[in-house]
This record gives sequence, structure tokens and C-alpha cells, in this order.
Amino acid sequence: MDLEDLNYSNSRHQLKKESWRNVLILAYQSLGVVYGELSTSPLYVYKSTFADAIQHSETNEEIYGVLSFVFWTLTLIPLLKYVFIVLRADDNGEGGTFALYSLLCRHARVSNLPNGQLADEELYKYKRDGNRSANKGLGLRLRLTMEKHKVLQKILLVLALIGTSMVIGDGVLSPAISVFSAVSGLEFLVPRDHYRYMKVPVACVILVTLFCLQHYGTRRIGFLFAPIVILWLFCISSIGLYNILRWNPYVCKALSPYYMFKFLRKTRRQGWMSLGGILLCITGSEAMYADLGHFTQLSIKVAFTFFIYPSLILAYMGQAAYLSRHHYIENDYSIGFYISVPAQLRWPVLAIAILAAVVGSQAIITGTFSIIKQCCALGCFPKVKIVYTSSKMFGQIYIPEINWTLMLLCLAVTIGFRDTKHISNAAGLAVITVMLVTTCLMSLVIILCWNRSVFLAIGFILVFGSIETLYFSASLIRFLEGAWVPIALSFIFLSIMYIWHYGTLKKYEFDVQNKVPINWFLGLSPNLGIVRVRGIGLIHTELVSGIPAIFSHFVTHLPAFHQVLILFCIKYVPMPHVRPAERFLVGRIGPREYRVYRCIARYGYRDRLADDIEFEKDLVCSIAEFIRSEEAEGIATLVHDHDEDEQKMAVIGTPSANPSGIRISDNENGDLNPSTSEPREMISPQAGPRKRVRFILPESPNTDVQAQTELGELIEAREAGLAFILGHSYVKAKSGSSFIKKLVINVGYDFLRRNSRPPSYALSFPQASTLEVGMVYHV
Repeated sequence: MDLEDLNYSNSRHQLKKESWRNVLILAYQSLGVVYGELSTSPLYVYKSTFADAIQHSETNEEIYGVLSFVFWTLTLIPLLKYVFIVLRADDNGEGGTFALYSLLCRHARVSNLPNGQLADEELYKYKRDGNRSANKGLGLRLRLTMEKHKVLQKILLVLALIGTSMVIGDGVLSPAISVFSAVSGLEFLVPRDHYRYMKVPVACVILVTLFCLQHYGTRRIGFLFAPIVILWLFCISSIGLYNILRWNPYVCKALSPYYMFKFLRKTRRQGWMSLGGILLCITGSEAMYADLGHFTQLSIKVAFTFFIYPSLILAYMGQAAYLSRHHYIENDYSIGFYISVPAQLRWPVLAIAILAAVVGSQAIITGTFSIIKQCCALGCFPKVKIVYTSSKMFGQIYIPEINWTLMLLCLAVTIGFRDTKHISNAAGLAVITVMLVTTCLMSLVIILCWNRSVFLAIGFILVFGSIETLYFSASLIRFLEGAWVPIALSFIFLSIMYIWHYGTLKKYEFDVQNKVPINWFLGLSPNLGIVRVRGIGLIHTELVSGIPAIFSHFVTHLPAFHQVLILFCIKYVPMPHVRPAERFLVGRIGPREYRVYRCIARYGYRDRLADDIEFEKDLVCSIAEFIRSEEAEGIATLVHDHDEDEQKMAVIGTPSANPSGIRISDNENGDLNPSTSEPREMISPQAGPRKRVRFILPESPNTDVQAQTELGELIEAREAGLAFILGHSYVKAKSGSSFIKKLVINVGYDFLRRNSRPPSYALSFPQASTLEVGMVYHV
């Protein structure tokens, strides 16, 4: 509901004030939400690195080299790249792959959203990030080139979708490796023969429990997440400090980059291949940017710089210090986290590790739900059921279909591989691919959005892109040893997203090409057998201008339409949130006496769409407010639509955002809540047993007689009832299309359409009042 959105935005604004108290509170909360996955990486980094490519020798050159790589990787990627650079590229406070894509779409006309309007660029937060689009030099030429060539726009979209699909793949692999690595501590606590048969079932039970609890959301146990992560970080850092002081205080010399050179010089190709295990130390770093919308830049920077970063460095140094004095090459479990834990502490550390792994897995699963919701909003994923698990905390959602799909895939990976080696190879490739996509998009943001030098962007992509490319190549070489999994998962999800986007785009193009001319509509009259029936007819369309073909199809077979007709469109704009005060664009179609209106409801990709009766009320109130303020100068902001056949459209807010505007009251007893301003009431003149509908109007001298008559008819129509007319389309490839297009449209898109959910707003209307108009689209 918009009122909830408004309350959320107000509380979020108050919470995000940059006082140190609020910064520290948000930094504390971010430990459980953002850093759960990153904090559990010490469980499997050394074990994955020394799996088989290199051996731990008496000279300690290997362990020192790995520690040096871990230290500098943590310093350059999470600390320098994300904390100091990428976090600044927020999309009105939001982060993630789609935030970067959204920024680019707003600063250059490269969006593939089909129903964009110039009026969208007048939204308050559309370009309020303090930067202007590139308008000079190489930046201007790059922007014009991207706006001119559709191929470059498609490449940009595919790049964003690749990053998104890899994030979904990470949602499969990260829970598996985190839980499996935490459970691996049982090998030191139970007989080896028992452990061999216990590890997979125990991991599967924990994973099934984790996914089964997702529908409860994190609102009931979320307060435990930060303490668990703090306890875990205190545990690994204190054990690390103990190992450093007891076994090898001189391990700190391995932080020198010289040991990386010695490591590669000695191990050569095997050392390069082992980088696929080292990169797991930055697993979860992308969450700092992806979860930016729930916190602030400063709080995330404080949490990582002063707590996460030193704790992880101590943990890795402690493991290296212990291993530098213990060379049990004959034991299978000589290289790993639990071998460095004192024997007396292994049981409690195992319990804390499992809890930390669950917290980290919870974060990545919730992040997967969030990014799929964004994909659905931007037309890049089939419609799925989205359940909001909290009415107070924004962003806590649950998607049943995705949850069970992730669970089955996660169990398949765990049971299929049965060890951390192959799972880590798969997870590493997914993680580094997402980071490479972020680096590429970020370089474009530096030029097009920040309007900085092209050479600065080239330097950014050379420094961080070269590091990530090195890790990417080391992960890709393990293709047959598990790295094929994220590629396969990414290909499947990328195909689903691109097919859905392509089919949706073709369907919209068909609507545009076959929309009904306005002259045909103006020619409708009783002389042609067309009658007007009582009530309000809501016709849903994706078009932002023109008459949809389903209306002519409807009138042809049933020559009548309602007393009041509203063509409404729900569209998403490439920004995270749209203020409730700018929610609707309202205008007329035809003369005033036709009583036909167009209403466009605009939402951001992270906005919550009203799914109850409030949506209907807001829609009717927006029409009433438009009628009242149409002749009043300065009350509504008018914008031009690009269709010359239609009049200007007015920006109308929701009733919750405009307390002085018209409100609607459905009250059978006729009682109204008292109001201090004593607004005027307009009541339908009709008497009878039906529900009474009232518009509560503010005192205004600008409401003329025509507007009052029109408002009276709107009230009467609202009392008579509301019918929802929904187009049910069957999309087919037109004759003469290529085999690939027929396969994509007739098989792929048709399968996804038949198995996708209907829009949430369609479910809120009574089935008895819903009429589906079927049409075949030949695209």
C-alpha cells in the first residue's frame, strides 16, 4: 500500500540521518544481514586452495604465499574497490547489479523497458544523484553511440542479466558450501567411518530446515543474526590471535607482496590453478553493495573497515601460523579451519560455525528473492508469487517457487559433489563473474553518470578487471571439476530471463502497431449499436498512449461499454522508488462527455505494489482528483504525452500523499470520521440498498459545475460496481519467422507464460467482476 510506502520512506529517512549513533546502530545490524557469508569464508578457503593443486611443504612458501594473496585480495577488492568506490554509485540509496543498470538507463537512453515516457524523466529522484549525464568529449560520444546502436543496448542488458543469473547461481552454491564446510568439523569429533556417512545427510537436513523456514521471514529471528555473526567473528579472530602468538608470531611478514611472487615462482601452473580457492576469501563482498538499500554507505564502511576486515585478517593469519608449524601431509584433514582450533573448543566452535553458516545462507537466499523481484518489475523474469513476510520491515519477501527451486538445486549440488572441493570451484566462478560484471558496469557509470575522465574509467577497469580476470581464468580452468555448474545454472536462468524479456517486448510492439485510432473511438455512438452501461470499466493495458486492441475486440463482440471507462497501465521505471506524490499520471481520452480516462500508475523496481482494495480506491481517487483540479491552475503538474491525439496528463499523488485532496469513503451506515477541516461531501443521489460511496472534497472555490456533475457520475458509477477487463494474450510467431524465433516464441515464451502468475493487482479484484478478453498476437 502507498501509505505503508510513505511510512517506510519517512522512517527510513529518519534512520538514515548521519548521526554517529544511527551509524553505529546500522553498522551493528549490517553485521548479521550483509556480512554473514563473507565472515564464514575462513571455513573453506585454505582447504579449497590446498585441495590438490599445491602441497604444503616444510619451507612454508606455499602457506605464506596463500596468506599474502588472501591479504591483498581482501584489501584490494572488498576494501578498496567496494568500500571506497563502488558504494558511492548508489541508485538513490539502492545498490546491486540492477542499480548500476538503472543508473545507466537514466543518464543515457539505453533502457529496454518498452513503455518509457518523457514524463518519467520529470520524477523527483530520476536524476537527483548530483551528477549530470556526460555532455562533453569522449563521454558524450560514448553516450551518443550507445543511444544510437540497439546492439550495444542489448549487450548492456545481457551483461546485467549475466550478473543477475550468477547471483541466482550463488544462491544455490553459497548455502551448500557454507553449511557443508561448517559440518566438516565433525570429522574431528566423531570416528572417521561414521563421519564418512554422516556429513552429507547432516548437511542436507540443515539445508532443508533452512529453506523450509523461509516462509516465516527473518522478522522473528532476525534480531539474533548480528549477535551470531559477532560471536563467530570474535571466535575466529581470538583463535587466530592465539595461534599467531603461540605458533608463529613472525607470520605477519607473509603480508608482503614478495611472497606472492615466491609462491607463483615455485608452484607455477599449480599455483595459478589454486587461485580459484583463494578467491573464496571475498565470497559475499558483493552483498555490501547489493544490500545498500537497507543501510547507509557510512554504516557499511564502518562495519567492514573496523570489524570485519581486521577479524578476517587475524583469522587467516592464525590459520597460517598454525599450519606453518604443522606439516601433516599424510592426513586428509591437515589443511582446513578446524585443525587450527584447540581441541577443547571444537564442539562449541562447530555449533557457532553452523549457526553462522545458516545466517550467511539466509542472507544470500533473501538477496536472491530481492533481485528476482527486481527482474520481474523490469520485465526480465516471469511473474512469480511474492509474499511480504513483514508489514513493518521493508524488503523482507518470500517467493515460494524460487525457494523450492533453490532448495532442490542446492541439495542436488550437495549430494552430487559430496565434498567442498567441487562446490568451491563452482562457487568461486559464480562470485568472480558477478564482480567482473560490476567492474564493467561501474566503468560506464564513471563516464556516463559521474561525468569523469575516460582515462579514470580505463584505469579502474585495468586495475580491478585484471585482478578479477586472473581469478576468473583460474576458476574457469576447473570447468570439469565443478565450475561447469554455475555456467549451466547461469545459462538456464539467462535463457529464461532473455526469452521472457524478448517475448514481452515483441508483445508490446504488437500492441503499439495495432492500437486503435482515436478517430475510430470518437466515432462510437448509439447509432452504431453501442450502449453505455452503469458502472466503471477498468481496462488493463501496457500502452501508455492510444486505445488497446483488446478494447475494439471487446466492443466488436459485445457492443457496449461502461458509463465510466478507465484505461489503466501499471509501469515500472528504472529507479528504485517512486514517491507516492508522483504515483499517477491521469488524462482524458476524447471529449469530457465521453467519461474516458487514462491512468498510469508508476512504480520503482523495489516498490511494493498494492495488492488489496486500496489499489482500487487510489485509482478512483486519482481520477476524482484529476477532475477536480483539471481547471485549477497550479494544483496539478501537467506533462505532455507524446501522442498528439490525447490531451495533457496530470501528475496526481495517492490520497496518503495528498491529505488536502479528495478522499473516498465506502460506508453503509453513512457515518464519516470527524474532520477538523470539515470538508464538503459529495454523495450519490441514488438511493437503495447498495453500498454508499462518498467523496470527501476539500474546500475549494475552483470546483465548477461541470466538475461537480462529473464527480457525481463517477460516484454513481462507483456505487454501481467496478468491472476489471483483462487481456489474455496468446503470442505466436508470425508466418515466415525463422526457426529460432518460432522456437523462442511458440515454445519458450508460451511455456513461461502459461506457468507464470497473473499480476498481483488482478488477483485483488473479485473473480465475478473480472472479464478476460482473449487475443492471438502474431509477432
